[in-house]
Amino acid sequence: MPLSEQNELAVGEAMLGKPEGQTIELTVDQLVPFAMQLHKDSRFDLAEKLYLAALEAEPRNANAKHFLGVLMQQTGRVDDAIEYIQKSIDLDGSVSAWHNNLGNVLLAAGRFDEAAKAYTRSSDLDEGGYEVLNNLGVLFGKMGRTEEADASFRRAIALNPSLPNAHLNLSSLCSYHGRVTEGFSHLADALALSPKDQRAKHMLVTALGRANRVEEGLAACREWLEVYPTSPQAKHLLAALGGVPTPDRAANEYVVAEFDGFAARFDAKLAALEYRAPQLVGDEIARIFGTPLAQLQAMDAGCGTGLCGPFLRPYSNHLQGVDLSANMLNLAGDRKVYDVLLHAELVECLQGFAAQFDLIVSADTLCYFGKLANVFSAAKHALREEGHWIFTVESHVDPVDYILQPHGRYSHSCGYVEAELQNAGFVSIAVKSVTLRSEGGKPVAGWLVAAS
Repeated sequence: MPLSEQNELAVGEAMLGKPEGQTIELTVDQLVPFAMQLHKDSRFDLAEKLYLAALEAEPRNANAKHFLGVLMQQTGRVDDAIEYIQKSIDLDGSVSAWHNNLGNVLLAAGRFDEAAKAYTRSSDLDEGGYEVLNNLGVLFGKMGRTEEADASFRRAIALNPSLPNAHLNLSSLCSYHGRVTEGFSHLADALALSPKDQRAKHMLVTALGRANRVEEGLAACREWLEVYPTSPQAKHLLAALGGVPTPDRAANEYVVAEFDGFAARFDAKLAALEYRAPQLVGDEIARIFGTPLAQLQAMDAGCGTGLCGPFLRPYSNHLQGVDLSANMLNLAGDRKVYDVLLHAELVECLQGFAAQFDLIVSADTLCYFGKLANVFSAAKHALREEGHWIFTVESHVDPVDYILQPHGRYSHSCGYVEAELQNAGFVSIAVKSVTLRSEGGKPVAGWLVAAS
């Protein structure tokens, strides 16, 4: 859209980070590209001021509206981002990339149907737009529209065979649906195109472990560590494959790296895996407490994005959540069901409370602990007399207390869980065998445990 050159703005030098006392005259046509360069340089505060100044002078400036919306997305203001990007498209709907950007923001907001329309419009405007086809494939995958996801990734690869992300995404889709050989083929293509890509290395090591190709997995993991020697994920998976002794629990650095990067797509990913742990915990809460009376002091220990929050809120007078991942906590805050959210390690956090909670729950958090004594002791310390501790862990039937599995999570034997709860002082213990989710097309078995 052509921009007017009629409006000139007097921009103070102080706004540009220079000494006061001078102004410079800029047209809107000059100001918006200047703001875009500041935006590109991650000088978000100043770029936003200049976008707003341009819009004050020329309210229908589509470029300023659009890139202000993009900036708002980057700074966590999703609703505002959608509003500004949509308004820019209302002013000029001919730019394919703008519809793609709208799709990205709608996808992050979980508004999948609207995101699909935006991506499709972007693709219609630019039939050679392989990036949007890749994005559309990701979206279709989240929506369970597998065949459309597959077709979209393949179209992106046909247009640009050198697009590593499309190969990675297609590899993940193939592997999830049991097409393991094809999945490895696309993963190899992605690594050939981008040999230092950490996501690809992570996927390769995990896939080899799940396929029980342990020696190949160890070799791939060691190659990963040669390139990224401090990677907490590579270090953890090396232990999961037996390359070094099994740690008592996953390192904090591993948990943060794993979940900070996964936060934005966490809920959608788990929905695709038919994730049931929060519902199972919620059902157990209802079984124990009956009618919700909003009287409990409750803690969601390892709350993640807050999937347990809606089950806890009706029973809670005061509800706290704690998690190591700041990005996950931000999403939990968006649910507006917690009174307090704490950025802390679970055991240390619980040790800071003495006899404060009537209920503590933990859905699929203890699968990052091998030894459970410390966390059980901390939960006992934080619970009031007759308080309840409800949690899930992944299960195995071997006599071994716990096993660090090739995917990086721990599984536990029922006997070990019960013994450690008794050692910590819990007297009423109920354990149920459950299915927590599906993975690679197979059910993931777990224990649902209620102790008081």
